[in-house]
Amino acid sequence: MIWEFIWPRGGWGRAATYITHRLRRLPDEPHRIARGIFAGVFVSFTPFFGFHFIAAALVAFVMRGNILAALLATFAGNPLTTPFIAYTSVELGHWMLGIPGGMPLSAIFSAFSDAGWELWSNFKAIFNEDVTHWGRLSAFFHTIFLPYLVGGIAPGILVSLIFYYASIPIVRGYQKLRLTKLKERIEKMREAKHARAEAAKAEAVRNEAELLASKSGAE
Repeated sequence: MIWEFIWPRGGWGRAATYITHRLRRLPDEPHRIARGIFAGVFVSFTPFFGFHFIAAALVAFVMRGNILAALLATFAGNPLTTPFIAYTSVELGHWMLGIPGGMPLSAIFSAFSDAGWELWSNFKAIFNEDVTHWGRLSAFFHTIFLPYLVGGIAPGILVSLIFYYASIPIVRGYQKLRLTKLKERIEKMREAKHARAEAAKAEAVRNEAELLASKSGAE
């Protein structure tokens, strides 16, 4: 399951094609789908790992966008893109907040992992005699989480706007094409139905003529 998350069957290209196909087929107005895509992509630039689905749905709801599109668009934050997003956001956040010194990518993900274990340990301490520790979490918040959150806003909005404006004509064109094909299919069904009715009428006339001919021959 872990390997499937890192590298899906068929590769990330096939996974991206599948997500794109699902987004285009959503039964909603193009601008609402585009708003949902904006929400999902933007949330992918935030450090709320494990809560991207919930955050994307909330942002899409506030923007009156398509919630399913928002959930699908969180695919923008995948194991191939997240390292670049994380490093860029943290570095930009450090610069914007005036925090000196850079931080390697491995240290960023290690800090998130340590913070997760620390939160879990503090949660378990509620039910036993262990002592809670919040000092390292405070340091994590000020040196990693907050810079990530602040630094991810600008690139998140920029990339989300690109996806937003690119998705509207794509979805509109796809929906127009589907509507055209649907009309053609309905028209073909009508023509086939009319042809069957004409054939049945002709068959009835032929049978009646044969019946009259047989009666005339008998007489």
